[in-house]
Amino acid sequence: MTPQEIFEKVDHTLLSVTATEKEYITLAEEAVKAHAASVCVAPSAVRFIKDKYGDSLRITTVIGFPNGYATTATKVAETLDAIAGGADEVDMVVHVGKVKEGDYDYVLRDVSAVRAASEGYVLKVIVETCLLTEEEKIKLCEIVTKAGADYIKTSTGFSKAGATVEDVLLFKKHIGKGVKIKAAGGIRTLEDAEKFIIAGADRIGASAVIKGYYNK
Repeated sequence: MTPQEIFEKVDHTLLSVTATEKEYITLAEEAVKAHAASVCVAPSAVRFIKDKYGDSLRITTVIGFPNGYATTATKVAETLDAIAGGADEVDMVVHVGKVKEGDYDYVLRDVSAVRAASEGYVLKVIVETCLLTEEEKIKLCEIVTKAGADYIKTSTGFSKAGATVEDVLLFKKHIGKGVKIKAAGGIRTLEDAEKFIIAGADRIGASAVIKGYYNK
């Protein structure tokens, strides 16, 4: 794959707690130059990016991030606020504790509520694979599909590990028709990104892939 073919699948990401407006501008400029799929930024940065760049790039933000244990009402409010601010795509985190309890009805209601709030926009569901058993990963593939989300996403990048090719292959086997895969967490080079795309990822979440290419 060419670098450009890879960049077009990358959500160029900046979710550092110390991120400044200057850093967001650099991120956005790199994303525009690379024709990235989107920039992925904190909710508080969405309006700033939208006001400065308009429709020249797509904006992704995160919901219930990074732990996923906010109430459903809070996640819905975050989603509505993000969309009102100019977000095109939202990446929500599931309630991993409820997954561990086996309360899959709660998890489905949680995802479905955010899906309803984000109707007409792209919804990616972060399941934090490093904390899950294979059985839990398969069950979440079913839930994400049933809820009508657009993507299942491997990781926040804020837990103990990130994406693996094995998880992408597992998702590919168990997600329903129309659901895509986003791999994120620890993907730092073009070679890494290409490996995940070949395995079946339709989108890559990464902070270093584009930055590393333009800042060699």
